[in-house]
Amino acid sequence: MNIGAAAKASGLSAKMIRHYESIGLLPPGVRGDNGYRRYSARDLDTLRFVRHARELGFPLETIRHLLSLWQDQHRSSADVKTLALAQVAELDRRIADLTRMRDAIAALAMRCHGDERPECPILEELRDGSGAAHCCGAG
Repeated sequence: MNIGAAAKASGLSAKMIRHYESIGLLPPGVRGDNGYRRYSARDLDTLRFVRHARELGFPLETIRHLLSLWQDQHRSSADVKTLALAQVAELDRRIADLTRMRDAIAALAMRCHGDERPECPILEELRDGSGAAHCCGAG
């Protein structure tokens, strides 16, 4: 299939497919006589694999490792589980960071009168950088 059909079937854009080729996640599509890239069913499986891994937030280097494990019939599932648990830990860290940020913004919003007065503790905090926003590691 051509890149347009591969994009539609995989749920990725043609631009992303070309990008994944350029960084080596996907072998370059074989060029037909007309010069267009052609993709196999195996290429489509790889594209779907990459898309699903990206949807789960895996970084590209981890996806590269997961792809190599997927293609290795002698792999250890323990290696795959280690990568998955590392991603869970990273997501937990990001959730904690986002929760702290949300809590800091909510606290600032509670201090703001939200009326016609020009004074606004939210803007003061953003200008000064002292207090609530620092609890999040922002800065």
